[in-house]
Amino acid sequence: MKLLFGTLCVCLALAVSFGAPTHHIDTRTDHNSTHTGDHEHHAAKPDRCDGIEFDAIAPDENGTIHFFKGDQVWKGFKMPSELVNGTFHELDDHHHVDHVDAAFRMHRQDQTKDHDHIFIFMGDKVFSYYNHSLEKGYPKEIRWAFPGIPNNLDAAVECPKGECIEDSVIFFKGENVYHFDVNTKTVKEKEWPQLPRCTSALRWLEHYYCVHGHNFTRFNAVTGAVPEGYPKDMRGYFMTCPGFDHGHEKHFNCTNPQLDAITTDDAGKAYSFKGELYLRLDNQRDGLHPFPIANTWKEVHSNVDAVFSYDNKLYFIKGQQVYIYKSGAHYTLVEGYPKSLKEELGVEGPVNAAFACEGKSIAYIIQGQKMYSMNLTTTPRTMMKDTILPMTNVGAATCDHQGVRLFVGSDFYRFDNPNSIAVNGTAVLPQKTPKNILGCDNQVPTIHSGTHASN
Repeated sequence: MKLLFGTLCVCLALAVSFGAPTHHIDTRTDHNSTHTGDHEHHAAKPDRCDGIEFDAIAPDENGTIHFFKGDQVWKGFKMPSELVNGTFHELDDHHHVDHVDAAFRMHRQDQTKDHDHIFIFMGDKVFSYYNHSLEKGYPKEIRWAFPGIPNNLDAAVECPKGECIEDSVIFFKGENVYHFDVNTKTVKEKEWPQLPRCTSALRWLEHYYCVHGHNFTRFNAVTGAVPEGYPKDMRGYFMTCPGFDHGHEKHFNCTNPQLDAITTDDAGKAYSFKGELYLRLDNQRDGLHPFPIANTWKEVHSNVDAVFSYDNKLYFIKGQQVYIYKSGAHYTLVEGYPKSLKEELGVEGPVNAAFACEGKSIAYIIQGQKMYSMNLTTTPRTMMKDTILPMTNVGAATCDHQGVRLFVGSDFYRFDNPNSIAVNGTAVLPQKTPKNILGCDNQVPTIHSGTHASN
């Protein structure tokens, strides 16, 4: 497992707001004049902690985020800058690297040859790179590769299907926003007055950020809406800078990793829950980072007892209540919920854990050392049978393509299917949750305290 969040944990707390200092927002009235004198400045090896206005920001196919400024690029959140043409050699072959206009990492559901390529825009040209090698046939004129998109862009960011209606790229120039459909190559031009003028843009863990000056503003990729608490200073979130460490950290503690719940929804998004926080487990390429549960499931807020997925919905059990959310790019609470646990599932709380296997209509509820099963297609729900578990103190459970996993303290036990738990339970050896599930290796994912509205 390739672990990126050791760096992320130290540097980032992108999803929260707790009084970060607000600074003057730089605007670009003239795209070219913004960069006057850049070459001389870069000769002195710029320090991004000085408050740099980045020209472009984009992750590569390995999840390493590249920050471009003039002829310099920073790879990741801590390393010093280096020359852009040291990595992207051909940029100098065709145009002396004064600055990059925009960049993004392509996402395509159909996994065609363009998937995970970095596209870099300079003037009227676009370059496509994979593994830092230029794709054959590039550079191309922007008008041929992305018809309807103007030259001399300010920013660009990918938007996969599910977060946008179709696989798309969002381009920014001046006050205009261009939604480009990757498959049909059609463009919808929009105006998002809520946003400042973006000098670069970034998608990270399904969150979208408009960078302007040395500040950033989170936005909704479909509507352009901006939640409260923005702008924030880049130096307090995307890099380690003296005087910008907010402190007051909360931990998804890998040294005490007893989970409250864990599940995978029908779209393949895997989550673990603990206290007020959750982790996305299926995005390890871009780093593991904890977010407040209230960001995505505000009605539940924190301290869930169990979570399971069924029929494109997530079921949250908390105390004596059940919250059901429709799955999708943005989870929405089903009308009429929460309902009582007794009314919805026919059981009294407390519940220690719950799970349902993909494509199956049977839910399993764990209370103490007993596991009960029920058919979710029938109402009212009734218990069909119970199983005595081979272990006590199960705190979380999940069922996915890897089978059933029951979590006890810092360990978990894996079974091929629910029926094998009672038969093979005593023969299963425990595995370590921090290393195998959370990817910790004894490192502690952190998040700064506070609240942050979901997009």
